[in-house]
Amino acid sequence: MAFYLILLVTLLNHISFKGSKILITLFAIDLGATPMTIGVLFAMYSVFPVFLSVYAGKVSDRLGFRLPMIFGSIGLLCGLLLPYFVPNVTALFFSATLIGMCYIFYIVSVQHLIGSIGEGVARTRNYSIFSVFIGLTTLLGPTTAGFAIDGVGHRSTYLLLSVFPLVPIVVLMFLRRYLPQPKHHDEPRTGHRVIDLLSNVPLRRVLVTAGILETGNELVNFLLPIYGHSIGLSASQIGLVIGAFASALLLVRALMPALVRRWSEERVLSGSMLLAGFTCLAFPFVETFTLLLAVSFVMGLGLGCGAPLSLVLAYNRAPVGRSGEAMGLRQTVNKGTEVLVPVIFGTLSTALGMLPVFWLDALMLSIGGWLMHREAGAAGKHAPAKTRVR
Repeated sequence: MAFYLILLVTLLNHISFKGSKILITLFAIDLGATPMTIGVLFAMYSVFPVFLSVYAGKVSDRLGFRLPMIFGSIGLLCGLLLPYFVPNVTALFFSATLIGMCYIFYIVSVQHLIGSIGEGVARTRNYSIFSVFIGLTTLLGPTTAGFAIDGVGHRSTYLLLSVFPLVPIVVLMFLRRYLPQPKHHDEPRTGHRVIDLLSNVPLRRVLVTAGILETGNELVNFLLPIYGHSIGLSASQIGLVIGAFASALLLVRALMPALVRRWSEERVLSGSMLLAGFTCLAFPFVETFTLLLAVSFVMGLGLGCGAPLSLVLAYNRAPVGRSGEAMGLRQTVNKGTEVLVPVIFGTLSTALGMLPVFWLDALMLSIGGWLMHREAGAAGKHAPAKTRVR
């Protein structure tokens, strides 16, 4: 009961979060912002999480899950309401900053919570189900925002998205008995340094892989709406293109447990990254709605397993009592990528056009896939043993 209730509130929150990312891009375009400005704007979602993610993990380790999740949900609600009342580019910057700063506490805590429900195979299954729900929000968030923009406009779409976090806030505040009880860790802080986690070589490999994979996700979240607008697609069509990407996420994440049973986590990650890298090469040559749907779907197949597998590996390879901190460190890497990628990609696309940006990401993903392929043999032998320890 508690597990599926958590999935429900996360689904509702994340629909708003994902929807806001396509909404803020298209609203900024409508207000006359350049791709470079939009890149900086998009990066504001992740500036504060770079510094707060590890702290959010420590808060989750010590105070439990519920309070950080309430804080994140309320921050998400306030950030969504801001552009409705003040519809200008400055308000969009404040909105992205507020959402990113607060919602990271929800994200880290819920990932920690999912990992604490079950052990071994059950944990992998739970993360797989969780990732399917997150993939569903990648479908529902952008499509909801896209059709709402075409129907009622950018400003009213912010008001619509702000309705979704109300349910999680009520559930987390007033249905406490149906939620897992908070876990307190009163261990002394001595020796609990971030550098200790970074010195864990298997965990560090997971973090590097997660960062490379995030460049592909940011390509879809940030650059694809701009590219779709540049070839004349409507907001609803852009939403459907991202929805095709999300549909592939759902499909491959549903198959992920079977893929991992047949091959190791590292081999699945390697194949995923190579497929995503080759798909990036095709993007700048696609100028029709139908073909863009197809290429976006293939991209989703390539990136779909990355997030859940990196979550499982990061949780399993974290020291006992510091799993929340490891989740936060993973988010720090991801959010750092989310800060740099939109700014770099936005600047390059303004100066050189879209093609070099897509091909640069193709190179990064392909190198990451090749490195994971080299590591797969040795890492595949060690991963099961580490999984059994926890």
